[in-house]
Amino acid sequence: MKKMSLTILGLGILLAGCESLRFAPVEQQKQNAWLHSRTTLVAAESAKAEQTSEKLKALTQLSELQSRAFVSYCGLPKEFPEAETVEDILAQANWRLAQGALAESAERPDAWQVADSAMELGIGICAILGGVYGTRAVRFLKDAKVKSQALREVVVGNELFKKHNADVVSSFKAAHTSQSPQTRQIVAQMKV
Repeated sequence: MKKMSLTILGLGILLAGCESLRFAPVEQQKQNAWLHSRTTLVAAESAKAEQTSEKLKALTQLSELQSRAFVSYCGLPKEFPEAETVEDILAQANWRLAQGALAESAERPDAWQVADSAMELGIGICAILGGVYGTRAVRFLKDAKVKSQALREVVVGNELFKKHNADVVSSFKAAHTSQSPQTRQIVAQMKV
């Protein structure tokens, strides 16, 4: 019965896929989405007030409606940027916010965060399934997570040391020549 439950659970996860999973937007992206919504609303109101063409009015109204989806997707920010007037919206701080949100959205997810999330998911599944094997698996995954974090801290520390002590970099690299190809590959991936 337990094997059947595990098989069904595994098939369910495989069939569901990762389509419904997404990384949560950070505060800067939430602020930018809200600012976009305010910008399009003010643009639509301005187009209407300035007696522009019907085509421009329709475009700005559609843009305002579409931008609501961004706010719904991202969620509301904790702190709202100044955006009451056109001058507020066009302030230099809002330009920096938009550029920062663009740069952040172009970044790839941190592999460490993905690995930590996968381990947390594994720990949760093992805790739900329970039993002796579930307890052992939870212990194993928690131990792997701690070791992974420790390894990450060592690699980050080594890179910082090399950055501040350029005169010993060649000696530092020479001390690591006996590393296996697998270790070198793992360390190289961690540096990225």
